[in-house]
Amino acid sequence: MGHLIEEIAKERGHEIVARIDVGDTFDLKDADVAIEFTTPATAEVNILRAWDAGVPVVCGTTGWNIAFGNEVAEVHTTLLNGQATHASALLKNCKFLRTQNKVIVTDEKGKKMLVWSSNFSVGVNIFFELNKFLAKQIMANGEGGYTPSIKEIHHIHKLDKPSGTAKTLSNDIMSAVAPLNAIPIESIREGEVPGTHEVKWDSEEDTIVITHIAKGRRGFALGAVMAAEDIIDN
Repeated sequence: MGHLIEEIAKERGHEIVARIDVGDTFDLKDADVAIEFTTPATAEVNILRAWDAGVPVVCGTTGWNIAFGNEVAEVHTTLLNGQATHASALLKNCKFLRTQNKVIVTDEKGKKMLVWSSNFSVGVNIFFELNKFLAKQIMANGEGGYTPSIKEIHHIHKLDKPSGTAKTLSNDIMSAVAPLNAIPIESIREGEVPGTHEVKWDSEEDTIVITHIAKGRRGFALGAVMAAEDIIDN
């Protein structure tokens, strides 16, 4: 993802001023925005370090807690030995905009400091809207005995299971089909599959299936760069 993000950012006329990998020095002094695609164990610390440098973040890492409540504040205080920092001040005054698949954090002046999404792909976000529309249509027509289920397939390197996208699809269905409490999610890890998500509605009479199949990871990277451009432009 890092290589793809760099490639696309350069194609769109942007300059890469830092590339940070495991063990590298965390230096963002010349950055306007940071794009974070790492692991559930490191995303939180990376965001807080970027905030300490006054740099907003676009984050595509899933499988971690993005509540940014007391628990995160305590982690940050411990990390920096209790020092007052830009991040600690932001945590006290930030505002949240939450949807099923996105979190936007703004500072006291309204500047975006974090844009997180379970999936930045333009196609996947269309798929999210289609999933919500279908769930509402089934409800509007009396459900018809349909039972939803979700299957997601990803490459063997993906750490979180189920995927953040599958969780968003599930949450969107549950929001539309109250009081549905749980939707079965089948997670498969095989080969180098970029990402496939299938939502199935099954009844005794028929089955309705909608599927999104990623052909590569470029679409995810493009969406993240576009989110970063939005932060810079605003």
